[in-house]
Amino acid sequence: MRIVVGLGNPGLRYRKTRHNLGFQVLDRRAARTDSGWKKKRAFPAWTARSGHLFLVKPATYVNLSGRAVRAVLDYYRLPPEALVVVVDDANLPAGMIRIRTGGGAGGHRGLESIIRSLGTRDFTRIRIGIGGGELDDLTAHVLTRPGKEETTVLQRAAAEAVAALEMMEREGVEAAMNMFNRKNINTNEEVEY
Repeated sequence: MRIVVGLGNPGLRYRKTRHNLGFQVLDRRAARTDSGWKKKRAFPAWTARSGHLFLVKPATYVNLSGRAVRAVLDYYRLPPEALVVVVDDANLPAGMIRIRTGGGAGGHRGLESIIRSLGTRDFTRIRIGIGGGELDDLTAHVLTRPGKEETTVLQRAAAEAVAALEMMEREGVEAAMNMFNRKNINTNEEVEY
């Protein structure tokens, strides 16, 4: 079983913001298998089963996501290597996807919280670019809703992230990395990195 955590903030106010892209990807994946979300007492999160994936949306704010992730892994007695985190990334251009196992938080407070709670960086991330890393007020950028054109790009990226999760489920993380890290979602062309 693989645990897939989508990062986002709870509440309607944040639902369509850039920071909730992780939640949006998991909602898409759950909808593909008619999986309903349930709140568990054992940990602060909404969960859904979808094939061999156990989907988790923490009920904490993004910067406290590690509490929910640690509780889920402890509850199911799974190592961090069984974890995939789907997260927005202001350091990538809007719509770009990068899959990686291990590495740092890249300034993302949700990833920082997870790394701190688990005591390791050894888990897989699907990073979805939202741009804006060069902005002075990054908080305002991530907590606002994108415009119509950007929404289209991000929704295409969310669909690609679901496809990447499905490939991971069938063929493993390395196959998904080989397929999705080489594509530019905006042009469908292969890119050098």
